[in-house]
Amino acid sequence: MPELLLVYQILILAGLVFSLLTVLANLATFKRLRAAPEFGPDAPLVSILVPARNEARNIKPCAASLLLQTYPNWELIVLDDHSEDGTGQILRELGLRPDDSRRHLIEGAPLPAGWTGKNWACHQLAEQARGEYLFFTDADTVHAPGTVTALVAHAGLTNASLVSAWPRLLTETWSEKLIIPMILLLGMVLYPHWLLTLLQKTGLGARLPRSVARSLGAANGQSLFFKRAVYETIGGHSAVRNHLVEDVALGREITARLSQGMRLENCEAVNFSTCRMYRCFEEVWEGFTKNMRPAFERSVSAFLFVGAMQFCLFFVPFIAISGAGELGGIVGMEVGLIYLIRLLLAIRFKTSFLGALLHPFGHALALAIGLNSWRRSAGAGVSWKGRTYQHIASN
Repeated sequence: MPELLLVYQILILAGLVFSLLTVLANLATFKRLRAAPEFGPDAPLVSILVPARNEARNIKPCAASLLLQTYPNWELIVLDDHSEDGTGQILRELGLRPDDSRRHLIEGAPLPAGWTGKNWACHQLAEQARGEYLFFTDADTVHAPGTVTALVAHAGLTNASLVSAWPRLLTETWSEKLIIPMILLLGMVLYPHWLLTLLQKTGLGARLPRSVARSLGAANGQSLFFKRAVYETIGGHSAVRNHLVEDVALGREITARLSQGMRLENCEAVNFSTCRMYRCFEEVWEGFTKNMRPAFERSVSAFLFVGAMQFCLFFVPFIAISGAGELGGIVGMEVGLIYLIRLLLAIRFKTSFLGALLHPFGHALALAIGLNSWRRSAGAGVSWKGRTYQHIASN
């Protein structure tokens, strides 16, 4: 038995070393969105598209920041998706009108069967847009005046079909600090940004089987900057109409077409954009319940594997440390590696150091939410914004 425990702890330590190396490689290749010189009046038109459902507490700072963009050629279109909290009135007070082509407010059509609310809203927005670029962003984001300029420049510099710019995640309550930074932990440990960058840079990605290339795709829906022609080629939000985690699905639609020359570019935009996703424990619980299981589409095995791996690598060492005995040195190194990973991510993405310090509590809560997501997805369905969804999409 002691020999088996030693082997087990060595495997956990090796897994955490590999996780650290993955994080370091990802951080090294994860570009920063940078300020760019202003464009002239002949700059391509950018359509800024915002779906909004019951966003009265968020929509004013979001829309106001987008109206202040210094890029010379933009249109802002916001869709009010049957809000019941005065969202539409706030937008009208900011000067958005149904008959204003540059500051355009549209009322959402009824939700058709087989669509999620956000995908249907974004589909309607795209139909109204006139731009060469489509910039989808969430109502809980705020953007610095040079954001659109930086995105256009970055898309041109990288020849990206889709730029997904990760904003700074703001947290204030205890549940936000514990859970929200877990997005970055999962994204940087599980997703090989460095590999996709290498495959795209060398052209080797074009030789991958479509299913393998597709598995490399992921994006952050808080900021999706598409070339319009590419968006239409992949079928836009209609292609992922019933997917609850549409940003990941859209990223996969891009990487599935690496052989066609498409290119996905994820980058960090903490100096340009912020996002406060949720504001209390109930919202955190419901929001992540909606996303965790559906992110894996129909693959139960992938969901269980990732859950088990996360439990063993990032939670068990904190349980084992008190009774490690002769293995205390190894377990101590495991705990140290976990905190090093959390510290690196907190520094780079400017997230809560308190959340990093209280990692075992946040991770335990995240695992509980994951189990609840599995339960709800397999049963009554997951709920969001007053709607219940039961279908887990697969492309």
